[in-house]
Amino acid sequence: MTIKVNGAQWFWSYEYSDYLNEEGESLEFDSYMVPESDLELGQLRLLDVDAPVVVPVDTHIRFIVTASDVIHDFAVPALGLKIDATPGLKE
Repeated sequence: MTIKVNGAQWFWSYEYSDYLNEEGESLEFDSYMVPESDLELGQLRLLDVDAPVVVPVDTHIRFIVTASDVIHDFAVPALGLKIDATPGLKE
């Protein structure tokens, strides 16, 4: 499974490029941090988002990580993954 990740100021864009709909378009969405004023009890400031990435278990996952503007830090703690998203490295 391949997930393309693009960091931008204050949000991340994701594309599940292996899955296409009837029109041949891949699944894409943006993920924004939950504003501090909207956090519920137990949610983590700067870590909880409105649209989290969901991946299946027991599946090999390849992340292609880049950025639109400045260097961003992409991390998935549950997978032990942390990488810098550097601008200018798009396909």
